[in-house]
Amino acid sequence: MSAELEHRLLQELNRIRLIDPHSHINPLAAPAKSLAEILGYHYYTELAHSAGLKRESIEQPGISAKEKVARIVPWLSTIENTIQYSWLIQLCQAFFEFDSDTITLQNWEALYDRAQAVLSQPDWENQVLNRSGLDAVFLTNDFDDPLTGFDTERYIPCLRTDDLVFHWTKPETRDRLAAATNIQADNAADFERALATLFEHFLKHGARACAISLPPDFEPAAISAAEADRLFGAIQRKTPLSTAESRTLSQYIFWKLAENCAAHSLPFDLMIGVNRRVYEGGVYQGQDLFDSRCSLVQYKQLLNAFPQVTFPISVLSHGMNQELVSYSWIFPNVVTNGHWWYSNTPAYIEFDCRTRLTAVPQT
Repeated sequence: MSAELEHRLLQELNRIRLIDPHSHINPLAAPAKSLAEILGYHYYTELAHSAGLKRESIEQPGISAKEKVARIVPWLSTIENTIQYSWLIQLCQAFFEFDSDTITLQNWEALYDRAQAVLSQPDWENQVLNRSGLDAVFLTNDFDDPLTGFDTERYIPCLRTDDLVFHWTKPETRDRLAAATNIQADNAADFERALATLFEHFLKHGARACAISLPPDFEPAAISAAEADRLFGAIQRKTPLSTAESRTLSQYIFWKLAENCAAHSLPFDLMIGVNRRVYEGGVYQGQDLFDSRCSLVQYKQLLNAFPQVTFPISVLSHGMNQELVSYSWIFPNVVTNGHWWYSNTPAYIEFDCRTRLTAVPQT
């Protein structure tokens, strides 16, 4: 490909307005307030911690934003080879008029102060969205989020359901659902009513998707109301569930979510394959990892049972991309979705995008 053609293609791509399909932005306070919120993102704290930065030094209670940056900066030289560092420099150059290729002990304070001045501008939120070409951003909303106080056309609600599916045995999860729906879900029928109320609330406030992250051993299955009632009853009696029973209850709740997505024509975003808290001593959001004991064949019952539901699927590993491409090739209701951070590097993105672009129907 000639340089002229590359430039032309890049120009055309830059004209496309974007919608971010997944974020953890707080719509009530969307922009970063300081450089600490950028450098404090787990991309950078994970890498710095892996290189030797002590977790406690950046997660110390009461630490100021500027002091947090001061403690991270000495470790940035150890990650200059990474694409994440390259993104950081490009960001600082584009938005904060940074004129260096490295952040050092000598220049970081000037960068911090310049970033503070830019981020404090009253219209900064609009500026950064316009300059980034972003028209809308999908959120990650807890199931008991009131969904008020923000523009739902710009920040699109998305019902995140991990707590319901995997933490129903926790009293606080059940109490939160009761408070959000005014329904005490002590049996299958009441749980299904509460779930229907939850979906009505989200749809009323402009939700356009339901989403969940799933461990590698999860396999969706339809579970009877009678079996669910038995498990709800055990919880009410404070009888601990076995591992198998907990898995069955998760399958029941997950399946009911899929049924509601079908009833309301909502996509169900599946982020498949994550193991939580693998590195227990890791920094905030830097503890989870994938493994290779996962296959989309575990989802065949779900994909066949709900042909009317669109399933945008993200996988964690480069190795699973071929499988995802094949499923999207064969199943009309499977859509290839973004790269989780483990595969979010150019070496994987280029290969995986090439595979998707040349194998999946363009519609």
